[in-house]
Amino acid sequence: MTERNVLAPTPAPSAATPARPARRVHYAWVVAGVSLLVLLGSAGFRSTPSLMMDALHNEFGWSLGTVSSATSVNLTLYGLTAPFAAALMDRFGVRLVVVCALLTISVGSGLTMLMREPWQLVLCWGVLVGLGSGSMAGAFATTITGRWFRARQGLVTGVLTAAGAAGNLIFLPVGAWLVEHHGWRSAVVVVSLAASAVAVPVLFLMRERPADIGLLPYGATEAPPAPVADGRALARTLRVLRDAARTRAFWLLAGSFAICGATTAGLVGTHFIPAAHDHGMPVTTAASLLATIGLFDVVGTIASGWFTDRVDSRLLLIVYYGLRGLSLLLLPQLLAGSLQPPILAFVVFYGLDWVATVPPTVALCRRHFGEDAPIVFGWVLASHQIGAAVVAGLAGFARDALGNYDATWYGAGALCAIAVGLCLALRGTGRKDRPVLAVS
Repeated sequence: MTERNVLAPTPAPSAATPARPARRVHYAWVVAGVSLLVLLGSAGFRSTPSLMMDALHNEFGWSLGTVSSATSVNLTLYGLTAPFAAALMDRFGVRLVVVCALLTISVGSGLTMLMREPWQLVLCWGVLVGLGSGSMAGAFATTITGRWFRARQGLVTGVLTAAGAAGNLIFLPVGAWLVEHHGWRSAVVVVSLAASAVAVPVLFLMRERPADIGLLPYGATEAPPAPVADGRALARTLRVLRDAARTRAFWLLAGSFAICGATTAGLVGTHFIPAAHDHGMPVTTAASLLATIGLFDVVGTIASGWFTDRVDSRLLLIVYYGLRGLSLLLLPQLLAGSLQPPILAFVVFYGLDWVATVPPTVALCRRHFGEDAPIVFGWVLASHQIGAAVVAGLAGFARDALGNYDATWYGAGALCAIAVGLCLALRGTGRKDRPVLAVS
């Protein structure tokens, strides 16, 4: 991190004009640090509903399926907002979009304290928090790494992706303690205040592009092409979707990533705590286990970013989905009322794999779709969240109907096997894929 990376040529040093000291820290790392803080907070905000399920059931009498419906709306809008957010960042700037998103989360979570009906939970936590958090989804990290980094893209993508797990690590234990000792309203107050606080460093430290401050992207040797000004963010987002949907690679990536969402945020992220509670485990203990999954996810995702710079991304995805499916098939036999070595082993094993799929999926989007990769990844992420939303809702209703979650764990394992098949089918796909859809 000792590159000069200025756009204008610098004259050679001489006795008359002594050389300035080299820039020690490229500003790309400052932008990455602010982005990390944003994603830490965003992940923590999204994790709160899983802590509130039993509390809302006890206070209002709402079923787990009813509470899960708000989470489903949240996850759906989180995904559908992402591709449009990427285009809006190109049109209006990263800083403005992210600050507005954080304030939307703050308002949505704050209004939750006043709710009395299920539709109000859907409106506040499903719609407002979903839209806000979706604006800071994976497309945000892809935009930052694409603009500011040429070297270490896989590693930085891994670190920013791991922020989601780290956010859970911070918020879940604190949120569980607040819900248990001070009620669920105290947790949503903390979320509202934290979202507002995170907006401050974004406002003062975020910069749009390296050229704005006279730099090249980190690791670049020449200036990138000037961005094309396009005031039609909506039209561009839909055009990119139309073009991507003509390729086989897009559907394979979207399908496998939908299964990724179903087997992580949709099932484990939403239902692990109530499932463990069904076996007699205290909510605070279950929340700590889910947070520990986040701890190992930080390690696994950063490692995945490192591997993505060196190993075929398709092969990485095959390994990740295969191992995840195996762990989910074993989970029903591992849950118990107290901490036992088998469930701790699951936490470590599953945690390393949680969102390790993101860096190789981003890399494959860049490989197949070039400059449109942030928006394409936004659409692929939309499929991820739709998969998560469907399973989040179905798992809640299955629990109400069957009395346990066993069928959902086995179904998730089967889905991972399908994801392996989709990744195998990526062999031979490339940017010159022939269209698979006749879209005019």
